Amino acid sequence: MRRRAKTPRRKDADVKVDMTVNGTPESHEVEARTLLVNYLRDTLGLTGTNIGCDTTSCGACTVLLNGQSVKSCTVLAAQAAGDDVTTIEGLAHEDGRMHPVQQAFQECHGLQCGYCTPGMVMAITSLLSENPEPTEEEVRVGLEGNFCRCTGYHNIVASALMASRVPEMHQ
Repeated sequence: MRRRAKTPRRKDADVKVDMTVNGTPESHEVEARTLLVNYLRDTLGLTGTNIGCDTTSCGACTVLLNGQSVKSCTVLAAQAAGDDVTTIEGLAHEDGRMHPVQQAFQECHGLQCGYCTPGMVMAITSLLSENPEPTEEEVRVGLEGNFCRCTGYHNIVASALMASRVPEMHQ
């Protein structure tokens, strides 16, 4: 089998990306085509954001971009320049306490293998910031595009509803 020679990386194809990630200013030179998910995982070492499909179908890569949930495999790092990104690693409180959505996932057993969990937690966090008291149906609709291959979503929805009852989520 013939191997292709590696194409040298062109320095003129690099862009400087400045953004705030989990409250920390970050600045790096990256290839212009670098996806936000790859920037977070490969450049910053924040591996809680998962890559599940590379086709925007599964939601495992969901992060908050300026407070709104986005699939980070659909956003170039350069497009997020100047923005505020929150990953699963940045969701917990500074004192180490879990965010109410994380706590609810633990208490309601809202995960099995855990691969989809970071994306689900981030999507629910965004949903609850927009709709602090959703119905079960609104949670299910809000999770469209975030897939779990292990569960029937019952405990994931229960986790979202439990988190919605935490006073901190209404501030």
